[in-house]
Amino acid sequence: MAVKRMPWPGRVRHTLRSYLSRFGTTRTVGADLKAGLVLGVESVPDGLAAGLLAGVNPLHGLYGYLAGTLGGALATGSAFMTVQATGAMAVVISDVPQTQSGDNASGALATLALMAGVIMLILGIARLGSLVRFIPTAVLVGFINAVAINIVLGQFDNFTGYESQGANRIVKGFDTLLHLFQFSWPTVAVGTVTIGLILLLERTKLGALAMVVAIVVASGLAALFGILFPGQPIQLVASVATVPNTLPGFVLPDLSLMTTLLIPALSLALVGLVQGAAISGSVPNPDGTYPDASNDFRGQGIANLATGLFQGMPVGGSMSATALVKAAGAKSALANLTAGLVMAVTILALGPAIGYIAMPALAGLLILVGIRTFKLHDILMVWRTGPVQASILAVTFILTLVIPLQYAVLIGVGLAVILHIARQSNRITIRRWVFEEGRPLPVETDPPAGLEPGELVVLVPYGSLFFAAAPVFEAQLPQVPDRCEGTVVIIRLRGKDELGSTFLKIVAQYAATLAAAGAALMLVGVSGKVRDQLAVTGVLAEIGADRVFVAEPRVGDSLVQAMGMARAWTADRAGSDG
Repeated sequence: MAVKRMPWPGRVRHTLRSYLSRFGTTRTVGADLKAGLVLGVESVPDGLAAGLLAGVNPLHGLYGYLAGTLGGALATGSAFMTVQATGAMAVVISDVPQTQSGDNASGALATLALMAGVIMLILGIARLGSLVRFIPTAVLVGFINAVAINIVLGQFDNFTGYESQGANRIVKGFDTLLHLFQFSWPTVAVGTVTIGLILLLERTKLGALAMVVAIVVASGLAALFGILFPGQPIQLVASVATVPNTLPGFVLPDLSLMTTLLIPALSLALVGLVQGAAISGSVPNPDGTYPDASNDFRGQGIANLATGLFQGMPVGGSMSATALVKAAGAKSALANLTAGLVMAVTILALGPAIGYIAMPALAGLLILVGIRTFKLHDILMVWRTGPVQASILAVTFILTLVIPLQYAVLIGVGLAVILHIARQSNRITIRRWVFEEGRPLPVETDPPAGLEPGELVVLVPYGSLFFAAAPVFEAQLPQVPDRCEGTVVIIRLRGKDELGSTFLKIVAQYAATLAAAGAALMLVGVSGKVRDQLAVTGVLAEIGADRVFVAEPRVGDSLVQAMGMARAWTADRAGSDG
């Protein structure tokens, strides 16, 4: 009986009702407005700090927070995910030279955000949210902890007032430490006070707003130092950017940079999606279900399209901001929507005043973020896991410190894939099953080094049989003498859903070698897909269709059939020889 479909007006109403439910009910509005207010106020200095960390105009960070938060609230599958610029993404951007200087740096940043957004959107539409599970923990731990160090080192100039020299952040960090007497000590005092106030005030009822209060107080202190020490000016946001009391305008991307920015865009999409997937898998929606990672990919892509078109920097799911809005009492996506509106109102009402925020205050905030991002426990856990994981961790960590981050993260993933393939290819093991009289279950032993005439040998491979493992499999097969009449080798392939061409070639060659010596090869437990592979490649004809046994629902049935046929074949060969 055909299922009657709902008329399209009804489907539209149902879809709209389902979408609007993500913004809560009248009973949750109060809690969401409060949580959104907290996140929105906190996001203003945090967004400026993100722009500073990325090495771009701090306003791009603030605008990225604004467009990302609104876009994420409207488009992600998660009701609570806050889409903002993360520290890791900001450091990646700081290593993209096209965004750091030049007449079209803003256009390059817009292009980068749009490209990252398109990549995220495509992955989300293609339902490829599960791809992030292929990125090893060792790569992520090495990358994130090296990023934490980069965050701290990258703020030494703004924190000390000394302009360091060097090829990378490590060299610049040492250069800064070697020039203590060239520090601007009022600047250092403002940054230090900011850190101290955050640590002190966050223990009070201010909670997350402690950061806002600390930056305001420290910026006031900077103004006072400007009067007391006129010869040592402290840099303000207004020193590097004009802050208008208007919302960001539309900006066009520079399409000529698409090829140049492809690798940075891929790296940003990868980092953003991995961090977003951590939110998808750990923060349930109000109904208790966990959001689909692919839907969140799509939402982050849409948020990046918005931020790229409205002067913002690339964004992704932010675990810290999501945790903040949840802790502030958020009940639905309305909290993030409110946060975006609060940021917009703040920009309109207090735009010029934002320019008086002291840069060392933002630097102090970022240094504290970097220190808290560094997780020694995670490093030790991965390091103790084994030499392969330790190697991946070490290489990713070192590369992230010394080369541009967009290359470091991709090299780390590539290295992990190579080492995984090498490791898996060496894990293939062949065991022999020996069936004793009166015993239904076999005894598992090592396979024989060579075959004897009239012998029945049942071999069971353990591990993956992909192309790199095929030579290891071949090396463990018993050697075939010139003559071994009546010998049958049975290879059990149950659970192998697909075989590569390299493995099929080895099987065909082994079958031919056995046949030339007067022996035979049989395959049992073969899936329908593998049998089709054998047929279309001609291997089935070389082995013999009657010697390939498809897997039966009852485990062992195809093996029993093959063993019976093998014994009969051996007996026939012995009789004909006699």
